[in-house]
Amino acid sequence: MTDWQARVLDEVSAGTTEMVALLARLVATPSVSGTDAEHEIQSVLAVELAAEGLEVDHWRLPLDELLAEPDFPGVEVERSEAWGLVGRLAGDGSGDASTLMLNGHVDVVPPGNPAAWSSDDPFSGRVVGDDLYGRGACDMKGGLVAALFAVRAVRRAGVPLRGDLLVACVPGEEDGGLGTYAMLRRGWRADACVVPEPTSLDLVPANAGALTFRLRVPGLATHASRRTSGVSAIEKFLPVWAALGRLEERRNRDVDALMRRWPIAYPLSVGRISAGDWASSVPDLLVAEGRLGVALDEPVEAARADLEQAVAEACEQDAWLREHPVTVEWWGGQYASGRLPASSDLPARVSRAHLGAGGGAQQSWGGPYGSDLRLLNGMGGIPTVHYGPGDSVLAHAPDERVPLTEVTLTTRALALLALDVCGPPVEDGSPPPA
Repeated sequence: MTDWQARVLDEVSAGTTEMVALLARLVATPSVSGTDAEHEIQSVLAVELAAEGLEVDHWRLPLDELLAEPDFPGVEVERSEAWGLVGRLAGDGSGDASTLMLNGHVDVVPPGNPAAWSSDDPFSGRVVGDDLYGRGACDMKGGLVAALFAVRAVRRAGVPLRGDLLVACVPGEEDGGLGTYAMLRRGWRADACVVPEPTSLDLVPANAGALTFRLRVPGLATHASRRTSGVSAIEKFLPVWAALGRLEERRNRDVDALMRRWPIAYPLSVGRISAGDWASSVPDLLVAEGRLGVALDEPVEAARADLEQAVAEACEQDAWLREHPVTVEWWGGQYASGRLPASSDLPARVSRAHLGAGGGAQQSWGGPYGSDLRLLNGMGGIPTVHYGPGDSVLAHAPDERVPLTEVTLTTRALALLALDVCGPPVEDGSPPPA
């Protein structure tokens, strides 16, 4: 271990108490996608970055302009405003300087049923043993705080950086990728990026896509006492539901090796159904909203066509639906799949930093969920992996939590990675006396 590495790790250790306090504060801020708190938390973080001496780019997103772009990744909630935030710890540009970005989202999903939580407050930020609880603790404020304190440790250690070290705090990841899309449109780029999403400290170089869809199943209304004179949209949804199940099974018969750890690599799920407007009427419309998993390297257009064909074939098998077919609408978050280029050495460098930070053996796998990785690798051309604290099974779940030992280890690893990617030359391994 070089002297610079030792000094940076000492700074991480010295900041542990403050790190936990900031994480609790951020978790206590209910930054649900589309709420005022989503952009309020950006103001809090902008102050934190400026206080650490970083150059701060904190800008109001041009929402109308972004939403009108043909490649915009979609949103599922309305926003009157949203804010981007990037902090830059500048390097001197000497030698073979490279830039590293640490990218984390600030928005969280709603807490769901409060009665399902063991605490009265789903945004408590309370610490029990090694775990910090609250919506967003795992997904992904634990990883975001690790990124912030890794940058802080590098700065406070006085490391003479060659390349820039960036920390991007983005909104709107949970409902499509608004923040990272806007950041890339603004021109921010790097030579490598780590998104500290919860991976249980494993390496995730790829993730599936996820496309939000809406089905409208028509029926024919009549009085419930004469139901055979009408057509129930609920009953007509059943063959479509069965067709979707067969489609999911077919799409998961042969999956990429990175995805084989999952029982269903590319889930097809219906998450919301509504039908009818009166208990004593035969419902004339059923609306079902769901999510279609996109396979690694599968074009979004091909995935959409697969579902549309399955629905059309189900309609052809039913006399009513043949004349009154189900319509398919693609709306909300439209996550393509994403994959780190095979030629990249980033996984090896992250793994080396993880081991140097005191981590153990890692696995490499693909995530069955959509994320900003696909925008960073694709639209941005930035080699990107996921590596961060927490188990993704706790994301979006009651009693969401993150182990603080994993947050600390991630901080140490990201700080060492920063030295590797954009730190001092190897021969400049000794800092001046403290």
